[in-house]
Amino acid sequence: MTRLRLESMNMSETAAPKRGLAEILGIPRALFWAFVGQLLFMVGDGVEAGYLDTYMLHHGHSQGFVNELFTLYGITVMIAAWFSGPLSDLMGPKKVMWIGLVLWSVLEVCFLTFGLGPNSGPMILFFYALRGFAYPLFAYGFLVWIAAATPAAMLGSAAGWFWFSFSAGLPMLGSQFARYTIPYLGELKTFWCSLGLVIVGGLIALLFTHEPTGKKRLLPDHVPTKDIFFGSLSIMWREPKTTIAGIVRIVDTSSEYAFLAIMPAFFVDQLHFTLGQWLNLLSLIFLSNILFNLVSGMVADMLGHRFVVAVFGGIGGFIAIPLFYYVPLWFPGNFWAAAAAGIFYGSTVAAFVPLSGLMPQICPREKAAALSILGLGAGASTWVGPAVVSLCGAVFGPGLNYVIWTFAVIYLASAGMTLALKISPEARRYTEEAAARGEVTTAVGH
Repeated sequence: MTRLRLESMNMSETAAPKRGLAEILGIPRALFWAFVGQLLFMVGDGVEAGYLDTYMLHHGHSQGFVNELFTLYGITVMIAAWFSGPLSDLMGPKKVMWIGLVLWSVLEVCFLTFGLGPNSGPMILFFYALRGFAYPLFAYGFLVWIAAATPAAMLGSAAGWFWFSFSAGLPMLGSQFARYTIPYLGELKTFWCSLGLVIVGGLIALLFTHEPTGKKRLLPDHVPTKDIFFGSLSIMWREPKTTIAGIVRIVDTSSEYAFLAIMPAFFVDQLHFTLGQWLNLLSLIFLSNILFNLVSGMVADMLGHRFVVAVFGGIGGFIAIPLFYYVPLWFPGNFWAAAAAGIFYGSTVAAFVPLSGLMPQICPREKAAALSILGLGAGASTWVGPAVVSLCGAVFGPGLNYVIWTFAVIYLASAGMTLALKISPEARRYTEEAAARGEVTTAVGH
C-alpha cells in the first residue's frame, strides 16, 4: 500500500511540475528574460519623454514645431504598430524584434549626431520621425510572441505584465533616469545614455530568450503574403466592432501623448514647477498607470470588460482630465495636490486595458487580426493626441482650456462607443466549444 501511494505521489509530481515564481506571478517562464529586456528597452525609449518638449523649446524651436515633431513621430509609430502583427506572422516575432532594435539604434545615432547635436530642425524632424518605426516593431512584436506562445490560462496575466513593463519604462522609469542623470551629464549626454539602455535591454530580451515559437513564421507557408497583410485590415469592415474598439483604443492614450507635448511647458514655464518636480509628477502618474494596468484586468474579470472600460475609463477620463489641469491652478505651487489629480488621471487611462481581453472574445476566430487593430489604435493615439492639440489651436486660438475640454468630451464619447462592444452569441458559443475541446484559441492567425 505504501509503495503504491509513493508511486502515485511520484506520478502526480511528474504530471504537475512545480510552478516557479514567474508562473505564480503570471509570467510565462520561457519569456521571462524577454519581459526583463523589454522593460530596459522601454526605459531607454522613455528617457526623452519627460523633457524633449522643453529641450526643443529652450533651443529655439516653437511649440508648433514640437507639435509637428510629435505628430510625424506618431504617424510612423502607428504604421509600425500595425505592421508588427503581419510581419510577425510572416517571419516570426523574434526577427521583427531584431529589426526594431537595430532600427532604433541606428536612427537614434543619426538623430543625435545630425539632428540634436547641431540643432538642425529639418534633421530633427526627419530622423525622429523615422525612429518612430522602430520601437513598435520591438514592443508589439513581443506582444504577438506572447499571444503565440502563452497558454490560454495565462494569456490575460501575461498581457497585463506586457503593459506593465511597457508603461513602467515609457515614461515612468525613463523620466526618473533623466531626472538623475541630467544634473550630472547634461541633457544631450542623457539622450546618448538612452541609446545604451535600449541596446542592453534589446540584447537581453533577444539573446537570453530561447522559446521556439517566436523564431519561426506563425502562419503556414501556403498562406500568401498579401493575404497576411490584407487580413489584418479587412477585419475592420468584416467585423465592425473591431473598428469601434480601435477608435476607443486611440482615445485611451491620445491625451497622454498630447500632454507629453504640452504639459511640460505648462507646469515648468507657467506654473513654475522645477524640471525635477515635473519629472517626479510624471513618474507618479505613470506609477499609478502601471499599477492600475494590473488592477483593472482583475476588476474586469469580476465586473465585466465593457463596464470597466466605459465607466472607469471613459467617464473617469471625462472627470480626471479637467482636474489634472485645474487642480494645479486652484492650488498654485502645491505639488501633492497636482500629484493627486495626476494619479487619478493615470488610473483612468489604465482602465482601458481590458480592451485587450475583450477583443479576442469578440473575434475568437481571428484573434491576431483583431489584436492588430488595437495595435493600430495604440500607434494612432501617438499622433492623434498632438494633432488634437494643433487642431484646437487652429480653431480656438492659444490656450489649454479648449484642449482640455475637447479631450474630456472625447473620453465621454468613448464610453458610449464601448457599450456597443457586445460579444455575439456565436462568438461566445465558439469560445465555449473550443474550451470544451481543450483547444488553445489564442493562436496567432487570420
